[in-house]
Amino acid sequence: MLTGSHSLLDRFGLRFYLDNNSLEIHVPNPRQSFMTKRDLVVRISSETGLIQEQVQEVVQKTLDYISEAVAQGTTVELRNFGVFEVKIRKARIGRNPNQPEHDVPIPPRAVVKFKPGKEMREAVIQLTPKPSP
Repeated sequence: MLTGSHSLLDRFGLRFYLDNNSLEIHVPNPRQSFMTKRDLVVRISSETGLIQEQVQEVVQKTLDYISEAVAQGTTVELRNFGVFEVKIRKARIGRNPNQPEHDVPIPPRAVVKFKPGKEMREAVIQLTPKPSP
């Protein structure tokens, strides 16, 4: 598989992939501000010089191990990144908007929470829009 980018293409976030005589061009949607696992693999591969297949394997194993640990109720702490942990949401009473006179009991349940690390929190705060005068 051949992949690549060019500095001008990098500036606009364009990526191309050539595989089995077919060309795939990834053009980011300006309204779409997210990164996929594929984007992560391509970026790590291009920055480290490692083969994408190897990088994909490492990224997938990392995510699998994090998922497995959290599914067992283990807290996963990644320094300078954040903490994944399981929290139990309390039972509560909900309302059906179509029948507001009827209460709907919602049982307790386990949910995954992510608490970003200090560096990530500080970086995200910088995205806060400045109030207009």
